[in-house]
Amino acid sequence: MNINKIVFTLIAIFFISYHSIAQVDQKKQNSKRHTINGFVRDGASGESLIGASISIKGKSKGITSNQFGFYSITVDEGTYDIISTFIGYKSQIISLEIISDTTININLLSGQNLSEEVIITSKKRENNIKTTQMSKNVLPIEQIKAVPAFLGEVDLLKVVQLLPGVKNGGEGSAGIYVRGGGADQNLIMLDDAVVYNTGHLFGFFSIFNSDAIKNVSLIKGGMPAQYGGRLSSVLDISMKDGNNKKFQMEGGIGLIASRLSIQGPIVKNKSSFIISARRTYIDALTKPFVSKSSSFNGSGYYFYDLNTKLNYEFNEKNKLYLSGYFGRDVFDFANSKQDLKINIPWGNATGTIRWNHVFNKKLFANTTGIFNDYRFTFNALQNNFEIKLSSGIQDLSIKQDFDFYPYSKHKIKFGGIYTYHKFYPSVISGKQDSVVFNPQNAQIKFAREGGIYFQDDWELNSKIQVNLGMRYSFFQQVGPNKIYSTDANGNSIDSLSYKKGEQVKFYGGFEPRFSLRYSINDKTSIKTSVTRNLQYIHLVSNSGSTLPTDLWVPSTYKVKPQISWLYAAGLFRNFKNNTYETSFELYYKQMDNQIEYKDGYTPNTLEDTENSFVFGKGWSYGTELFINKTKGRLTGWVGYSLSWTWRKFPDLNNGEKYPAKYDRRNDLSIVALYELNKKWKISASFVYGTGNATSLPERFYLIQNVLTQEYSKINQYRLPAYHRLDISAILTPKKNANRKWKTEWVFSLYNAYSRKNPYFIYFDQTGSASQGSLQIQAKQVSIFPIIPAVTWNFKF
Repeated sequence: MNINKIVFTLIAIFFISYHSIAQVDQKKQNSKRHTINGFVRDGASGESLIGASISIKGKSKGITSNQFGFYSITVDEGTYDIISTFIGYKSQIISLEIISDTTININLLSGQNLSEEVIITSKKRENNIKTTQMSKNVLPIEQIKAVPAFLGEVDLLKVVQLLPGVKNGGEGSAGIYVRGGGADQNLIMLDDAVVYNTGHLFGFFSIFNSDAIKNVSLIKGGMPAQYGGRLSSVLDISMKDGNNKKFQMEGGIGLIASRLSIQGPIVKNKSSFIISARRTYIDALTKPFVSKSSSFNGSGYYFYDLNTKLNYEFNEKNKLYLSGYFGRDVFDFANSKQDLKINIPWGNATGTIRWNHVFNKKLFANTTGIFNDYRFTFNALQNNFEIKLSSGIQDLSIKQDFDFYPYSKHKIKFGGIYTYHKFYPSVISGKQDSVVFNPQNAQIKFAREGGIYFQDDWELNSKIQVNLGMRYSFFQQVGPNKIYSTDANGNSIDSLSYKKGEQVKFYGGFEPRFSLRYSINDKTSIKTSVTRNLQYIHLVSNSGSTLPTDLWVPSTYKVKPQISWLYAAGLFRNFKNNTYETSFELYYKQMDNQIEYKDGYTPNTLEDTENSFVFGKGWSYGTELFINKTKGRLTGWVGYSLSWTWRKFPDLNNGEKYPAKYDRRNDLSIVALYELNKKWKISASFVYGTGNATSLPERFYLIQNVLTQEYSKINQYRLPAYHRLDISAILTPKKNANRKWKTEWVFSLYNAYSRKNPYFIYFDQTGSASQGSLQIQAKQVSIFPIIPAVTWNFKF
């Protein structure tokens, strides 16, 4: 398909839409209209506030600030009260006589920066019922920090797993499975940079340091057109900008890790920075207990994260941001008796540069350049023989987004993105003494991916609002590349080579996005959405491997893009002056071109991995209930989902459908946060889930005195149900007037009643077959009993 024709078509759609908008509002042009615009920021730190509500008192007109705090609203001439609200901040009312275009920068004060006598007014929780966006959850970072955490390490992904429609992969997993999708079908971004590996310690902790995070939002359905490349969800995480008014230091010391963040102005009110670091010290704690004479001396494990960000405001119309993340896990194993040393490092590195430009009071632009890199490496040395196995993915991206506010009833977004991918699946090398083993098996693949989009959030009247969006995406595998032809036995008989930059395979398609909101009254609305998504890169897992051999692979001449259609509808209602938010949603998702490894696959670095793939389809459907209490001393939520997730592959399970591993019929989460007094806050979370689907051996045979197993159909059995209660208490001592710093103690209990949740099941063999005393017994492995933890936090 010709890219120039596609670009021309999207531009034509934009101008046609713009003309239609002008026609709709032509009658209103007889009266003079003016635009109010500006930025919404934290008055104490200068941080931009994402999603702050700006409305006109006594009118239905309103807008929310974008991800950089920018807003724009157009009104007729007159005198108005402009109301600005944000959760946890004092509302602000500004009276203005509007006789011309006006710029108003709004500074709100949070509860932490107000005297005790001031009553904090929470943000109007009307987005739940007023906007077209459905299936979206926004989690304030302070709320995330209050939820009980494993070993005291605050983990935003573990909190996201407590939302309805989101499932974890099992005990300790950092992956999320949203509405029947796989772990790779979630677009997880940190300051616009895609994060390919979200877990530390093989998934027990996430890579996100809460001290560096400002905002977390999850979209499970009705995905806006600016997002693409994944089927299931968007987890958009924004880092703090850094305090541009004064220097601050905060951190904490826990059982297994410590963290430290420093932020402050470079040029007061114009430029700021933040540096945030975290490191575990499991290796340091265990070192004294391993003697130098031990054969395991030199073994250990640790991980670390480093977040950095700085920004500079040149003037009211131009601002530059630079941000980055670097994290690594390092596992070392040594056995001097066998002369064996193993080193396994893996992790992410991302970098983002963003330029905000305000063209005029109605048009805001953001230009972004992104670099990200994920690598996994396995190094082993034994008796002078050294081997290295590595895999990974590296991206370079450029993105352009525009926010256009033509009239008060329209908010238009349009833009595009281009990414150059480099894939490193299973690269192996080795040497012994002076002999180098370096086979030509790198199988490095290259690809170009891009997309352009346009959407209009249009309030037709006080009852009906629609969001109409269209996205076109494309993916092009390019050379250098070599494709081999094989005979019936898999032997190569011919090959076809492609030069650097030469097209190997091209895919593309349109992705329509539609959402509608119908307001029954001020407290109740009905929403529905339909979205089509294409996914061009894939994570394939082999659950039988003992190493993290999951690989990111591109769409190729063999591997087609994944495609999904998601249909959703829901009833949304708020109670008691928006104290309670409730929603009840139904969804159906269809997924094509799903990927799995073929039966009996074992990792083979000498063969292209895509030769071991099989392809099929999947579908999921269910209901979700969400009750969220947002005000008062007791806050929290209850989430419940009832769902079914199926897979069907012609080459697996005899072509019959089977439940996905993360298919869980019932999933319940309860989170409660209670403020006892000014010193003590307590919280608890309870989760219950139907056991994961699994395959188990059904028969055992002795063939020439060798025990052989015959497995069931795929995922025919269930592990026992999973449930767990976590509790925490936060003590904030009274601040000493002579000290500039304040502290808090966090006490937590993970798995408070010591539930033995299954991690995996194995079969234990005792006795002898030749003597007729062979016995085989299934046993369950549970890894986490009750775990207490204490963390000391400080802030200057």
